[in-house]
Amino acid sequence: MRGGGAHPALAMVRISLALFIAGFATFSLIYSTQPLLPEFTAEFGVDPATSSLALSLTTGCLAVSILCVGALSETWGRRGLMFASICGAALLNLVSSVAPTWEVLLVVRSLEGLVLGGVPAVAMAYLSEEIPPDRLGRAMGLYVGGTAFGGMIGRVAIGALTHLSSWRTALATMALVDLLVAVGFLLLLPRSRNFVRRSALRLHLDAWGGHLRQRELPFLFAIGFFVMGAFVTIYNYAGFRLLAPPYRLNQTQIGLIFLSYVFGMFASSAAGALADRLGRTSVVVAGSLVTMSGLALTLLHPLTSVIAGIVVITVGFFMVHSVASGWVGRLASRNKSHAASLYLLSYYFGSSILGSLGGWFWREGGWAAVVAFCSTLMMIVLVIAAKLRRGSDLSAS
Repeated sequence: MRGGGAHPALAMVRISLALFIAGFATFSLIYSTQPLLPEFTAEFGVDPATSSLALSLTTGCLAVSILCVGALSETWGRRGLMFASICGAALLNLVSSVAPTWEVLLVVRSLEGLVLGGVPAVAMAYLSEEIPPDRLGRAMGLYVGGTAFGGMIGRVAIGALTHLSSWRTALATMALVDLLVAVGFLLLLPRSRNFVRRSALRLHLDAWGGHLRQRELPFLFAIGFFVMGAFVTIYNYAGFRLLAPPYRLNQTQIGLIFLSYVFGMFASSAAGALADRLGRTSVVVAGSLVTMSGLALTLLHPLTSVIAGIVVITVGFFMVHSVASGWVGRLASRNKSHAASLYLLSYYFGSSILGSLGGWFWREGGWAAVVAFCSTLMMIVLVIAAKLRRGSDLSAS
């Protein structure tokens, strides 16, 4: 490790495990409402596109929060800020479980997104500071794997608990689990060894401006925007499709489909390691093509084909995201938390804006229109990756 220490191997394990469970907590809280969108349409009398606001407002507020909290972390430090964010968001998730109206639920979910901003950008910056460069790809892949695990368990558990009890019980249970996870995170994560405190506002503005003027980084921010938009759109509206004829699945059965995140966990870890050895643009291109092949599979009518398509989409998405997010940390030689916050700002705006826009395609053209929309987004990712390859494939450096 960069900072030395008596047992650097043990510290590496503790960092990896702590950031893995932080990713779990973050994504299980963010996406706990995604399988509940059909429940919201029934209980609150809103249409599918409107129901997606329970997720889109969270990710939109998260995007703004990441930009601000990433800057604050340069003054406040990393470890305590991440712990406070997980705890605060878990408590707000508990409040959302008793929301009496649709409007109250949306306000609480928006606040939850603001509070959660203390985890993603800070986690990426912490890893970039504390992990040696030759191990950063693997460590970032493990962190992204934790987000996949959280997204998977959150969705599966929420679906099962909703089917057995109610969506309110499901949200409350998830909140209590993540409060325990927050305690485990605090006990595991070592204090920063390479963090340097900085506080000037001008420093933050210069750092963001410098990253936006850098040749490759804005392309990576755009990749995060489009790939996340496609991924969230698929998961937002797949539940509506599978609840309807001819499938008529229940919430538990739909929740089990999210077990495909297991494949995303392995894909993110493997993609990070492969990118360190084979080149980042190649893995981004491969992940984009995998995602598009999965989109095509979901157009087939057999349920097995739809499920297989969702699995393939998940693998492709995590290939692209894990490499792009790790690449940001590699390119940003200074002010890494600012670079991470810009990437995640774009990433979660993609979830918020494009995820809700996908509801219009679902309403107007059904699943075929959703697939066409997402395929267009992935084509844009391919074009950006080709531009990166032609310009300067920094994976060789």
